[in-house]
Amino acid sequence: MSTKVILIRHGEPRYDEVQMRGFLGMGYELGKLTERGEKQAEMRAKDPLLQGATLILSSPYTRALQTAAIISRITQIPLTVETDLHEWMPDTTFKLDFDIPQAFEEYVKHHGLHFPNRQYPWETYPDLQKRVYQTLQKYTHHQKMIVVCHGVVMSALTRFDDIIEHCGVREAVIE
Repeated sequence: MSTKVILIRHGEPRYDEVQMRGFLGMGYELGKLTERGEKQAEMRAKDPLLQGATLILSSPYTRALQTAAIISRITQIPLTVETDLHEWMPDTTFKLDFDIPQAFEEYVKHHGLHFPNRQYPWETYPDLQKRVYQTLQKYTHHQKMIVVCHGVVMSALTRFDDIIEHCGVREAVIE
């Protein structure tokens, strides 16, 4: 059975509160939505494309979970959090003792593929694809579901260089 997946990127985030508190590494992922991001989620919840979905899956990161909660409240579609829908990992060792934007630059430059002498221990594109696909496979008993996550995570089901705006939508099918 195939499952139609409506992928939604989280709304516009804000990080001023986490920066003010000095949160580093994974603490940065606690950033919530801006007012504009909340409005984006409210508007997306009214999208006819979402009709017929029976489940919303969300990344556990605040910006995605807040977006998913808004959509769930408005659509009355049940919400489940899936840990493995988290953002791309710039450091698979979890030390986060280097410049994350530089790691992302290296990831993009090499199209997410490992190469000899790479400087940073980031998650590869094939590993990201495997993580996302395995997570969604658990829900293929649904004919249609919504997945609220992150642009790079969405690209695992679309294409490597897909640039997705806040609350942007892509469609995919999982077999």
